[in-house]
Amino acid sequence: MVRPVADALGAEPIVVAQAGGLPRATPPQARPGAPAGTPVATPAAAPAPAPAAKAANPNLPPLVGPAYVKGPACANPSALGVSRTVLIDTSGGPGFGFEHFKQHDFLKPGEVVLTFDDGPWLGNTPAVLRALEQECVKAIFFSIGKHATYYPDIIKQVYEAGHSVGSHTWSHVDLSKKTPDEQKEEIEKGISAVKAAIGQPIAPFFRFPQLKHPADAVAYLGDRNVAIFSTDLDSFDFRIKKPDQIVKRVMDKLAKHGKGIILMHDFQHGTAQATPMLLAELKKGGYKVVHMVGANGLQSMAQYDAMIAKNEKLPTAGAGRPTSSVVRTIDQ
Repeated sequence: MVRPVADALGAEPIVVAQAGGLPRATPPQARPGAPAGTPVATPAAAPAPAPAAKAANPNLPPLVGPAYVKGPACANPSALGVSRTVLIDTSGGPGFGFEHFKQHDFLKPGEVVLTFDDGPWLGNTPAVLRALEQECVKAIFFSIGKHATYYPDIIKQVYEAGHSVGSHTWSHVDLSKKTPDEQKEEIEKGISAVKAAIGQPIAPFFRFPQLKHPADAVAYLGDRNVAIFSTDLDSFDFRIKKPDQIVKRVMDKLAKHGKGIILMHDFQHGTAQATPMLLAELKKGGYKVVHMVGANGLQSMAQYDAMIAKNEKLPTAGAGRPTSSVVRTIDQ
């Protein structure tokens, strides 16, 4: 069901979406055909998320809360901004994005949710953050665990700016080609790495690489009370590199569907360039941005925390030498 709750952010009323909500009365309009060879699963490939009534697994850590901050106050009076914030009860692992999941049609006409995958990445993620900050917009970032270990300061900036920080596996492998144990390790190492980078439990939000949803992994995320995200509007910015073409693709799809969760990648340089252009077009078109936050934070598991810590502290023959004795500027 979808129900109003007290405002935890000090803004207008928040909505909670729970697993098991009523399906939308009519099926969504079919998406236009994807380019040949695009690694995107068909809707039939996604099993239904686990039901909310399922008993909690005592071997898994419970959710804690909260996993978000408000971020800085908006300094732009004419900004696009966030029209409303919705608080998501992720009990049982609800699914969002009508490409694969048909349960929760909570967006109103003209509303969009911005999501970014595969970061953090040097240069590109900070550029996306600057564009979002200028327009006082909030988004969901699905971080790759390895990338979070490369650039922990960047993903921490994402969190501190008030964005929701979810996970996108440890190394962005296709989980449909992995055993259940391998799937679990990829999921949990990703959670541990992102949590270690931001220093806080992360949003209980997850997106599968290539939007492929193996049944065992879906069931496991249901046990973990993690929401699974597909998409409504795929920008295909991993194929389309020109910023204006990325913006056109998104806006054309919005004109057709009227609303939706938009999939982009802050890993991509073209997306970093396209983000301010897209926000300008959204504002011009009268669209409203909705920010999704988790009702509770996702705690990592100690055994996978230890794996990440070990990975970060691999010894080398020259370990212990100060950087100044290893790297010297000889010409400037």
